[in-house]
Amino acid sequence: MEEIVKITSVAQYNAMRGLTTKHPLVAVIDISKALPMPARSFNMGLYAVGLKELNNAQLRYGRKHYDYQEGSMIFVAPGQVVGVEPGLESFTPTGWILVFHPDLVNGTSLGKRMQDYSFFSYDVNEALHLSDKERGIVIDCLSKIEYELDQNIDKHSKGLIASNIELLLNYCVRFYDRQFITRDTANKGVLERFEHLLKDYFSSDKPQYEGLPSVAYCAEALHLSPNYFGDLVKKETGRSAQEYIQAKVIDVAKERVFDRNKSVSEIAYELGFKYPQHFSRLFKQKAGLTPNDYRMKY
Repeated sequence: MEEIVKITSVAQYNAMRGLTTKHPLVAVIDISKALPMPARSFNMGLYAVGLKELNNAQLRYGRKHYDYQEGSMIFVAPGQVVGVEPGLESFTPTGWILVFHPDLVNGTSLGKRMQDYSFFSYDVNEALHLSDKERGIVIDCLSKIEYELDQNIDKHSKGLIASNIELLLNYCVRFYDRQFITRDTANKGVLERFEHLLKDYFSSDKPQYEGLPSVAYCAEALHLSPNYFGDLVKKETGRSAQEYIQAKVIDVAKERVFDRNKSVSEIAYELGFKYPQHFSRLFKQKAGLTPNDYRMKY
C-alpha cells in the first residue's frame, strides 16, 4: 500500500520545497523557484490554493487527475489527499501556490466564512479556468499577501493577511459564477440528466430499498462532486439540489395519491420515506394540503 505523507505545518511544506519560512502559518510560493513535489501522496493539514500555468501538469486528487489548463486554479482543504505523478522532470512548471494553516484564520471574519467557499470540496474535473484578466487579479492578490510576509510580523499582520486571502477567495467565487454561466450548455445537459435520473429512480423499486435519493447519490451518479453539483443546480434553477429532489418527490406523489387502492402510508413507503408522517408533512409544506385532503379535493 502506498505510504501517505501527512503535511501538518507550513514549515514542513516549505522545507519539502526547499524554501525558507517567512511566517509560521502562511506562505506564497513561486513554483518556478521551488523544488518539485516528490511523486507521493500527501494528506494535507493545510489549505492550499494553486494557480497553475502549464497545461500538462499531472496532479492527482485521490485516484483522479485534476483538469488543469493554462491559467487554472485548484483548491485543497485540510484532510484531503493529493498526489503527484512520477516522471514530471521533463518540464519546469510555473505558477503560484498559497498555503495557510487553519489557525491563521481563527478569530477572523474569514474563519467564520471558510465553510461558504464550497469550491474547496469540488472534484478533480471542476477546476477554475481563468481568463487573462482574472489571472492578473489572482496574482495581484497573491502579491499583496507576499508583501505582508516580507514585513516584520506585528499586531496587524494576521488581520491584513487574512483579509487579503478573503479577498482572493471572494474573487474566486465571482470567477466560478462566471464559469457556470459560460458553461451554460454543459450545465443544461447536467440538469437534463439529473431530471432523467430522478424519473428513472422513482420509476424503479429503489426507493423502497434505498430510501429517498440524496444529493450525494445524485452527484455521484452524474460524476460530479456534491458541492459543485449543488452550486450548479442552485445557479441554474434558483433552488438547492435538495429542494429540487423534494419537488420531484411531491410531483410523483401527486400522481400516486389518486390510486385509491393504496393508503397514504403505502405511497410514502413506495417513495422511500421511512415514516409516513414525514411524507405528509413535506407534502403539505409543498402542496398546501395533506395527501388525503389533496386526494379528496382533486
